[in-house]
Amino acid sequence: MLNFNFYNPTNILFGKGQMSELDNLVPKDAKVLITYGGGSVIKNGVLANVKTELAKSSREVFEFGGIEPNPKFPTLMKAVEVARAEKVDFLLAVGGGSVMDGTKFIAIATVADDFVGREEKLMTYGFAPVPVSSAIPIGTVVTLPATGSEMNCGGVVTYGEDKLPVFSPYTYPKFSILDPELTYTLPAIQVANGVVDSFVHTVEQYITYPVKAGFQDRTSEGILQTLVEVGKQTVDDPTDYDARANLVWCSTMALNGLIGAGVPQDWSIHMIGHEMTALFGVDHAQTLAVLTPAMWRIRRKQKKEKLLQYAERVWNINAGSEDERIDAAIHKTEEFFHSLGIKTRLSDHAIDATGIERIIRGLEKHGMVALSERGDITLDVSRKVLQEAL
Repeated sequence: MLNFNFYNPTNILFGKGQMSELDNLVPKDAKVLITYGGGSVIKNGVLANVKTELAKSSREVFEFGGIEPNPKFPTLMKAVEVARAEKVDFLLAVGGGSVMDGTKFIAIATVADDFVGREEKLMTYGFAPVPVSSAIPIGTVVTLPATGSEMNCGGVVTYGEDKLPVFSPYTYPKFSILDPELTYTLPAIQVANGVVDSFVHTVEQYITYPVKAGFQDRTSEGILQTLVEVGKQTVDDPTDYDARANLVWCSTMALNGLIGAGVPQDWSIHMIGHEMTALFGVDHAQTLAVLTPAMWRIRRKQKKEKLLQYAERVWNINAGSEDERIDAAIHKTEEFFHSLGIKTRLSDHAIDATGIERIIRGLEKHGMVALSERGDITLDVSRKVLQEAL
């Protein structure tokens, strides 16, 4: 097992009716800015419930809606202007990963005095912490299980055609309310996307190379097995509480730092996928479904030990040669994605050889020229992966 530092201060309130704790969680005299997305939280009554809970104490409450999927910098800067003008001192993100990611940026940019007028520079530090000394405290009410943003300190912001990460230890949510019933009204495709997103978050930290990290491996395998068990079930029957509760918790645990502590991590699938989303508008999770099988086929030698472990422990594949077992595991993974209604080829998204070259140019532009847990995925290797995915 590799050396690691693990820190996660987020208070999780999980289960039915946990919204009733909101008044106890947000400071009683806070100036609160509620952030949300396209309006689904208005239609399903979640926003009204949030406001009712906040109104139990003498808080000033403001709203900012319209944060897009893959939140855009100009939109977030409008929220920053509101937060500054109203001297907001608490942010409450109500929604899914994009709302939470965008709110983390708002939390930093609002009080980052050294970046006033050049807030775009906050997105130039990659996976290193943004050099700030504070951020506005954040809470979240989760309505879409997928990204794990409710229990980590990172986010992704769209700037022009670029999807750029923003990280800070000051943006761990103070609390997150995870009530599976709040996710019941999601469209089936968003639930399916959440299952795939959580699945690939897990394998990017698991299917690398062995370092004798038994706890991390077994926990990752448990998440993957649970997602396989409940994925189609919760897509088909959105009010099955137990299935949806397991999806919600798997999504959180997949990216809160626990399974990634002390093990090598990859994230090349995500980096290539970000270019697909930025250039072609393909849903983030659907880029992952396209790229994961192709990546494993091209990288089967480098990932052989963990792919064989994955085959045995997640899919119970024990018979055949090593290559046959790896092929079977990749096939099972594709079948799982298909069972959710998710496609696994670039051509399904009208991306051809010309599109591949646009993606490669994007990777080069962003310095993504030595990806993977080994740092050996060059642009040529990325091109082979994309060609395999055609």
